[in-house]
Amino acid sequence: MKKFLWIFSALLLILLAWYLFVKPSDYTIRFEAKTFPGAINQTIKLWNLSLDSDAPVQFDRDILHLHQRLKFNDSTHIYDWEIIPLGDSLSKVVVNIRDENFSLSNKIKVPFSDTDFEKRSRKTVLNFMENINDHIDKFKVTIEGIEEIPEKYIAYVPVKCTQFQKAGGMMENLAYISQMLLEHQVELNGPPMVQVTKWDMEKDSIEYNFGHPIIRSEKLPIGTDIQYKRIFPQRALKAVYNGNYITSDRAWYALLDYAKKNNIAVENKPVEVFYNNPNMGGDELNWKAEIYLPIKESND
Repeated sequence: MKKFLWIFSALLLILLAWYLFVKPSDYTIRFEAKTFPGAINQTIKLWNLSLDSDAPVQFDRDILHLHQRLKFNDSTHIYDWEIIPLGDSLSKVVVNIRDENFSLSNKIKVPFSDTDFEKRSRKTVLNFMENINDHIDKFKVTIEGIEEIPEKYIAYVPVKCTQFQKAGGMMENLAYISQMLLEHQVELNGPPMVQVTKWDMEKDSIEYNFGHPIIRSEKLPIGTDIQYKRIFPQRALKAVYNGNYITSDRAWYALLDYAKKNNIAVENKPVEVFYNNPNMGGDELNWKAEIYLPIKESND
């Protein structure tokens, strides 16, 4: 019996020491969201901009792990987010929360009372849950499987920006490209397109070509900011996105998840085709874009 009590006491002390001095979080909150991980990842980052944060959300290993710092009065709270895919449109989110300055005090109080730290943490995460649920209601992604990127000759302008700024870059250049092509009587050959040439998921930065498919002719405006290239047909995963074009990149993540689930090697260079003019307004869920994620040639 004495030996058992000694072992039990030692284990209890080890567990207590781990809880007080090693455990990385003071409080953990878990919930489920009816969407895929990429949409949650991006919503956390945009939501962070509306809070009293002293730093942007940081990429931690991959898009499923994010590190966030939030200031509340004299405290800085660390939120470590883990996003766990459960299905095509369901994810589990685990938020490990720690007070940077009062961690030990919180760990002592949390098991015995409902502290201000816990209340603040629940209120903050609930605010995010309302944000993600509101966002989920405003877009839809439908995976259509393997198709082919249509062959087009495009007049385009190269753009470098963040993912969130993509739609702004499109609107900024749409009038210019359209006007130049109209003045030179260039015949259009389809709706506007985006061809992503570089996507840095850690920094959420992209480089892309935005422009109009056209019929090649001798009337093309030369000596301007407009460039020309041919997009060749290529097998790709295709999705249909409905919603505001600012967040059409949600379909990129949905296609990446589909590719991983089905062991399809893809290039992280989405191609988007836009069928609605945002200036015309209307219900954003009726806006349509076709999104293609090229399949690597070696996979053929």
